[in-house]
Amino acid sequence: MNPGRIEPLSTSLRTSLTRRSVVGWAAGAAALAVPAISQARTVKSQPGVHMTQSSPASSPAATTAPTVVLVHGAFADASGWAGVINLLQAQGVQTFAPANPLRGVSSDAAYVASAVRQIPGPVLLVGHSYGGVVITNASPQADNVVGLVYVAAFLPDEGESVQALAEQATDSLLGPNLRPAEYPLPDGSVGHELYIDQAAFHEVFCADLSAEQAAAMAVSQRPGADIGFGEPSGPAGWKTLPSWAVVATGDMTIGVSGSRLMAERAGAITIEVEASHVVMISQPEVVAETILSALATLDPA
Repeated sequence: MNPGRIEPLSTSLRTSLTRRSVVGWAAGAAALAVPAISQARTVKSQPGVHMTQSSPASSPAATTAPTVVLVHGAFADASGWAGVINLLQAQGVQTFAPANPLRGVSSDAAYVASAVRQIPGPVLLVGHSYGGVVITNASPQADNVVGLVYVAAFLPDEGESVQALAEQATDSLLGPNLRPAEYPLPDGSVGHELYIDQAAFHEVFCADLSAEQAAAMAVSQRPGADIGFGEPSGPAGWKTLPSWAVVATGDMTIGVSGSRLMAERAGAITIEVEASHVVMISQPEVVAETILSALATLDPA
């Protein structure tokens, strides 16, 4: 993607999405383990939270408890995971939240995969927003990844880009509010990166946070290189690993329609919650419970 493609992306974000979202069986979001299923069903776990499931691929039981690796997306940084980290650490869960370079899909995935390979034992990869693209591509590069959790995130198939997925959404405000900036490249040329317009940041990215918190996030956002929006995704880790997805029904960045479609296609266990795109900040309990449920499924001992 380049600055000239921003307006086409803005327009394409408003095109129609015709595929249906997944409806399957569910378990309570507060549960620490996913029960066995005898038939398709749907339940409410708590006010504002709705869980559904498609049958994910099974995973061999891990010999040691997995480390949870949390990967942030564009326009944010690893500090957005703070509430989730505190809750997981209180349960004795090993966590790690590396910085995502945000310079391109292949390079970001290689960076995260390298960090994961250096962790002894199994790893549960968790990605938010563009971080979902990164964990999708990083997981096939690290043999110790045993599962994937997508938090208001993109779940691309091989050959798809963030832009291509955005073109299917009807309920996103991101495209019209992207703003380009230049940055220097090592060879002396100029690259381009994208920010969210500060005036629209609260509505687009984090509508359920306070105005004060949103204002601070708007001026400290980390832009993503435009190449990351247009670069095709590689082999998809969710095709061979069990996966979970938290869909935020107030997500104005990806759009709930696109989130549901991607989770359905991936066969992910899906939790729906009334929250903005930054559900891990506004409702860290739901995200932590989903991760704990995934861990209990992967390592029932």
